[in-house]
Amino acid sequence: MPSLRFPAEPSPSSGAGRGPLPYDVIIAGCGPTGAMLAAELRLHDVRVLVLEKDTEPASFVRIVGLHVRTIELMAMRGLLERFLEHGRRRPAAGFFAAINKPAPAGLDSAHAYLLGIPQPVIVRLLEEHAIELGAQVRRGCAVADVAQDDDGVTVELADGEQLRARYLVGCDGGRSTVRKLLGVGFPGEPSRNDTLMGEMHVGVPPEEIAAKVAELRETYQRFWLRPFGEVYSVVVPAAGVSDRAVPPTLEDFQQQLRAIAGTDFGVHSPRWLSRFGDATRLADRYRVGRVLLAGDAAHIHPPIGGQGLNLGVQDAFNLGWKLAAQIRGWAPETLLDTYQAERHPVAEDVLDNTRAQMELLSTEPGAQAVRRLLTELMDFDEVNRYLIEKITATGIRYDFGAGPDLLGRRLPDVDVKQGHLYGLLHRGRGLLLDRTERLTVGGWSDRVDYLGDPTAVLDVPCVLLRPDGHVAWIGDDQQDLDDHLSRWFGKPS
Repeated sequence: MPSLRFPAEPSPSSGAGRGPLPYDVIIAGCGPTGAMLAAELRLHDVRVLVLEKDTEPASFVRIVGLHVRTIELMAMRGLLERFLEHGRRRPAAGFFAAINKPAPAGLDSAHAYLLGIPQPVIVRLLEEHAIELGAQVRRGCAVADVAQDDDGVTVELADGEQLRARYLVGCDGGRSTVRKLLGVGFPGEPSRNDTLMGEMHVGVPPEEIAAKVAELRETYQRFWLRPFGEVYSVVVPAAGVSDRAVPPTLEDFQQQLRAIAGTDFGVHSPRWLSRFGDATRLADRYRVGRVLLAGDAAHIHPPIGGQGLNLGVQDAFNLGWKLAAQIRGWAPETLLDTYQAERHPVAEDVLDNTRAQMELLSTEPGAQAVRRLLTELMDFDEVNRYLIEKITATGIRYDFGAGPDLLGRRLPDVDVKQGHLYGLLHRGRGLLLDRTERLTVGGWSDRVDYLGDPTAVLDVPCVLLRPDGHVAWIGDDQQDLDDHLSRWFGKPS
């Protein structure tokens, strides 16, 4: 294996020097981020190989929540019905530091709910989607080394096999091998507070559990038992439990429950048990030459607010069409760099809000006083709405320059004459939604769809949507539109 070397800036046409490469993109890791990215790339006919070190999918059933923005992304690609079949809808409320406030009225989304769904099901559905689109997935393949040159990336597996592609994306989790091989810094704070989390059966009536949880939650914010079907999700502080390197046991949960609640609630027959800390870290860079990072490989944080999986899937949605544009040869010069420019600040914000939430879970008097104050402030609709939009990622606004507030934000699933807007985005292309019916996408029609619809529920004449559903332009002037089509979609055909 040649020593690791980074080209200054690869060109879209590079690769000719060594002949055609077998793959355009290799993705390390077939979790939600990797599988979503593979599917997004395949929408643009990019040759994708996904490498997963585990030989079998995870067997434990951990329930996670898809937040509003991620649910919208599934709707954009025609996947939502598959997910709804396996999930349970819950109100979009009580996310921030587990402060129990109702969702503000009129959240700006057709999908204003949380979807509780087993994480293995999310991975399976996204992997099936990617494979249906033509992605290849190889299990039992661990990345051992990476080298890149002006023509592509060489990935060496643990068994010595070498694979070549034009790009590599590390979606291989918080202990990312790809990130470590790149030498990318991962600054932040180590874990200070460990927590036990698991799903298990209980041996006492639900009303007894609910009463005890309600009694203790004001003091112990990192303690709860919540029903999920036949089992309960159990969260309890891990203080005093055995070495964090040792997997927790049912006895550990029983011990901690008795210490806090005076009873172990008869917990038994666990589905899965885990231990997590509140380590918070963010990669210095999301890209080094032909290698990029996404998901937990780029950022880790406490699970409070349930943002981690959602953040990774949204990374993939942002990166997929840009990397595909680079490979297909029509990307504007700086398009791929906007991945880090847009997603790094989003991750910074998530890390900060989880830091704040963890402080609000402390049993210290000062933290509890701040929590009581914030609880009062959340009675104001504007405060409650701001925090919900932060957690659910519907409040994100990318910096596209000066313009109306809608510029850079995601467009909700508005009504159009063909039904709903997101039904027009299944192919992962841009879209011009023109209420004037006077504009055209011209030479960009191979990358951008057009809908002339004076009945569309919009407060502006026309919007140009990127493939990720964010508003790239607002106006009614053809020349101004052409300039922005060039900015985001390259030169016209």
